[in-house]
Amino acid sequence: MTAGKVLTGASSHRPVEWHAINWKQVHGNVRRLQVRMVKAMRAGRWGKVKALQRLLTHSFSGKAVAVKRVTENHGQRTAGVDGVIWETPQKKGQAVQSLRQHGYRAQALRRVYIPKGSDPTRKRGLNIPTMHDRAMQSLYKLALDPIAETRADPNSYGFREGRSTADAIEQCFTVLSRKGAAQWILDADIQACFDEISHDWLLTHVPTDQAILHQWLKAGYLDQYAYHQTQTGTAQGGTISPVLANYTLDGLEKRLKERFAKNAKVHLCRYADDFIITGLSKELLENEVQPLVVQFLQRRGLTLSMAKTKIVHINDGFDFLGHNIRKYKGKLLIKPAQKNVQTFLTKVRRLIKANPQVPAGCLIMQLNPLIRGWVTYHRHGVSKATFSKVAHEIHQALWRWAKRRHPRKSLSWVKNKYFQTRGQRQWVFCGFKPDPTNPQPIQLFSAAKMPIKRHIKVKGLANPYEPQWEAYFERRLDLQMKNDLNGNRKLLHLWQSQVGRCPLCAQKITRQTGWQTHHLRWRMNGGDDTSQNLVILHPNCHRQVHNRSLSVAKPRPLGR
Repeated sequence: MTAGKVLTGASSHRPVEWHAINWKQVHGNVRRLQVRMVKAMRAGRWGKVKALQRLLTHSFSGKAVAVKRVTENHGQRTAGVDGVIWETPQKKGQAVQSLRQHGYRAQALRRVYIPKGSDPTRKRGLNIPTMHDRAMQSLYKLALDPIAETRADPNSYGFREGRSTADAIEQCFTVLSRKGAAQWILDADIQACFDEISHDWLLTHVPTDQAILHQWLKAGYLDQYAYHQTQTGTAQGGTISPVLANYTLDGLEKRLKERFAKNAKVHLCRYADDFIITGLSKELLENEVQPLVVQFLQRRGLTLSMAKTKIVHINDGFDFLGHNIRKYKGKLLIKPAQKNVQTFLTKVRRLIKANPQVPAGCLIMQLNPLIRGWVTYHRHGVSKATFSKVAHEIHQALWRWAKRRHPRKSLSWVKNKYFQTRGQRQWVFCGFKPDPTNPQPIQLFSAAKMPIKRHIKVKGLANPYEPQWEAYFERRLDLQMKNDLNGNRKLLHLWQSQVGRCPLCAQKITRQTGWQTHHLRWRMNGGDDTSQNLVILHPNCHRQVHNRSLSVAKPRPLGR
């Protein structure tokens, strides 16, 4: 298949060999079309935008990237109502050919129930599309996301490339920390946002193929083999649903800026369907801002939950995205919310109790990612005291675990077996990795040792689909990866030596894409584990290298 055919989406009846796809070229083709969409949108050429959307959704490159994304994310092994997953290269190649608009019919969703994050004892419904429908949604998301990103609210941070909860929290600090900042906050909660969005509004306003969007919205779902129609909302398990939800809620910040003067100190900060609005007075928020928000949402089929929506003073504080934001004697402090801390500790204690007989090393391997992930999320706030408290509570839970394992042993024996001294630290919970041939020592990561690091908020107008912002987002990604890989010097060295890119497809290597280590000279041929013999590749690229026996060149050091 030629490069021209790849770009224009010319049809081909030849079977697609998954590991023969030139991913560097494919990603480049998709990227160029997305950049052209944004440029045409900025110029007001909506006919050109629509033509580019069609070109992308009918192209081989777009279809290949769509299949690649749904077979590499966390739901890659979760099937829909048809029970089909694409786990082999042959099935992935067939899937690329099967993504055709002509004759496409969306299937019903599969209803599953998962524990709620705030209360694990309660369940919430999740609708799972089939792999084929997810790939079609991913394909059309490639064409819709550049448009949604270009018209997005500057202070919307959820489900957007290059943005995170840390940016939302930093925006709260920016608008609330100063001496003359707003003192009142509307802490809003949209009732069942994903489930209640108006289908009519989406079909009227979202610039995508209306016939296909209508199929996704009206597909219905199967719950215990019983079919249920969907009259409102968009499936939370759908690939395109976050973009549709953001598209629905974007525009609120612009309405607020047009309606209120700067001295009213009205500022919006939104992450997905969770948002706060600041204001000069309680009366302003109650009598003017909240009615405007209600009217904005009603047109989209949404309502505020009056039971959860409240207006609070900054001295009383409020919880937002797992943080507590409050002023103490005029100084704004952002700490982990007490509810979030208790939920985390409950999860840790349940994990420890669920593994009464496993070796200490196996337990540590389960606990370390959990602890490190939680403290990393909260490391940008005033969290040091909370981290120390959490470390103490985990230590107490592990001490009880160790004593229960050996009820007839003395406390000193238990202490010497499981808790050792490491440098200046005493009572460090230790064990060995479960490797019969070469067991390596491992120790529990201490929450108290996580350093506090201030987060730099992303610029509100930055757009990852515009070339002038590409270097900016790459610098932010480099900084993030350096922080994430700080505890693994060897991996960080490899990542930096490759300028953060995969040598095969030239795309960025991130936490989301994942990576695997590849030996340039295989170990069976005498290769070693030194940095000179290693590169890191995307998992799919690594499989492609071994399947096609491709050679990978070690990137040249920077500055040469």
